[in-house]
Amino acid sequence: MSKALDALVDLLDLEPLEVNLFRGVSPDDHRQRVFGGQVAGQALVAAGRTVDRGAVHSLHAYFLRPGDPSVPIIFDVDRIRDGRSFTTRRVVAIQHGRAIFNLSASFHVDEPGPEHQAAMPDTPLPDRPRDGEDPRAIDMRPAPGQPTGCARVWFRADGRLPDDPLLHACVVAYASDLTLLDTTLSPHGLSIETAPGRIMLASLDHAMWFHRPFRADDWLLYDQDSPVSHGARAFARGSIFAAATGELVVSVVQEGLVRPLR
Repeated sequence: MSKALDALVDLLDLEPLEVNLFRGVSPDDHRQRVFGGQVAGQALVAAGRTVDRGAVHSLHAYFLRPGDPSVPIIFDVDRIRDGRSFTTRRVVAIQHGRAIFNLSASFHVDEPGPEHQAAMPDTPLPDRPRDGEDPRAIDMRPAPGQPTGCARVWFRADGRLPDDPLLHACVVAYASDLTLLDTTLSPHGLSIETAPGRIMLASLDHAMWFHRPFRADDWLLYDQDSPVSHGARAFARGSIFAAATGELVVSVVQEGLVRPLR
């Protein structure tokens, strides 16, 4: 693994404090608040550490308060249900004695059933190595030929990950928050780069459905769009496809605050 990816894996490796209690930290990268994908990934790790059977198939989360990157985050897991097929966990992330984030996650023991899926967009893979001077845990590249109103990016972990399905799900949960809310600006001809200091963006809630097994260290296509924005709240959705198989492996939706500052 690259040093940046190794640091992300360490970030997701929570410290157990007591039964159902875990502690996570934030990287020293001078952020004003904790990155939403980080706390979502860490909360999913906390939930998964209390589950003995099944793989995560969905999560639903709310961002309640800005996280403070200078202090640890405590993750309190509530074991809502342990069933034969489905297991449910609720996780509350706490700082300074207050909840900053909560997550519900469901885990499912694999079983057969009818199958169908939407087709993967015909988008060429990246054809060159990434610049080695840009060390990031997630190798993310804009896809060529962007359709109007959509944002497509290729991404993968920058190095080979261990064969732990929960870790791969948590890495994708982390990566899923990197670009999705930005998609809500494109219908207005704006972007984070072109509107600095003009718009406040903040995630309000985030949901994911994990449809099939996948590897986060293989190329994944993130096909994103924003069908509606109103009242300073914008809605975005994304479909994540595995390049190797063309399978739709994850679906994502998010609502965010998009507040003009002037």
